[in-house]
Parts: sequence; structure tokens; C-alpha cells
Amino acid sequence: MARKSPNSDTFDFEQALAELEQLVERMEQGDLSLEQSLKDFERGIELTRTCQGALKEAEQKVQLLTAKGDQEELIPFEGEE
Repeated sequence: MARKSPNSDTFDFEQALAELEQLVERMEQGDLSLEQSLKDFERGIELTRTCQGALKEAEQKVQLLTAKGDQEELIPFEGEE
């Protein structure tokens, strides 16, 4: 499962999306208990927020790279060390 933050080297965006799709499919079937539905919903929210964070970081990095062109020195992205 993709439980790492987007800053982690082991975060897998595609795996997180696949897990989110599986959660949605299970919940749409309607066979889950209320407790399991709530757990899946909570996990889905966690995955959504993590993926949104990863997308925002990627967008910021692209903006930095495209705004500077090759005329100025690129500064390290805040998520990198």
C-alpha cells in the first residue's frame, strides 16, 4: 500500500491511485459493513490528500523549471535535500 508521504522515496502515485480505485469499487458494491465502509472511506480520504499533495509538488516543480528557462540557475525544490 502507498502509505508514505509524497516526499518519501517509496511513495508510488500510481499504486496509490490503484488502491483508491479498488476502495471505490468495493464501496460501490454496497456489501461492506458500516464499520468497514468508514475505514475504507477514511483510507480513501488519506490517499486522496496524499495524491493531491504529490500533484501539487509536481506542479510547483514544473513551474520552477519552466519559469526559469536556461537563463538563470535553478534553485532546489523545497521537497529535495
